Amino acid sequence: MQNSASSTSTGRTYRERLTPSLWLIVAAMIVAPMASLVFMRENGSIALIIGGLVAVAVITLMLSTSKVVEVAGGELRIGKAHIPVEFLGEPVVTTGYEARLARGQNLQAHSFTTIRGGIDGIVTVAVTDPADPTPAWVVSSRTPDRLAAAIKVAQAMRTHGK
Repeated sequence: MQNSASSTSTGRTYRERLTPSLWLIVAAMIVAPMASLVFMRENGSIALIIGGLVAVAVITLMLSTSKVVEVAGGELRIGKAHIPVEFLGEPVVTTGYEARLARGQNLQAHSFTTIRGGIDGIVTVAVTDPADPTPAWVVSSRTPDRLAAAIKVAQAMRTHGK
């Protein structure tokens, strides 16, 4: 779920929730029959209800704990973490094989990462603040071009004092 429309009242230019992919949610539903089997000897009806409740609980937990990536108020926010855009360099968008490298062998050890399986796009933004030990922020995004554009727009607005 993403909303890249500009919002003048909040200063938000980009918002995306990094929800699990549909296949991961379907795979999580496998816990329902497994939970049901545990209680099948006691009572079949109760076992089915417990299995359904466990599946709903697991999927709800997966969705509610997914992080939000947002560019708003002159900051890049990912979950509770945030950094002013003036301390960020040029965003670099990668997909496919390059994104796999960005998530793996090219990933700097001290980078701030929010990487989600099933989301191909990666945006890497260098941190330009010399006092910050974090070299870069590496973020999964379903719409990496929009996220990079939103960061650039926020940086331009900060530079021009808007």
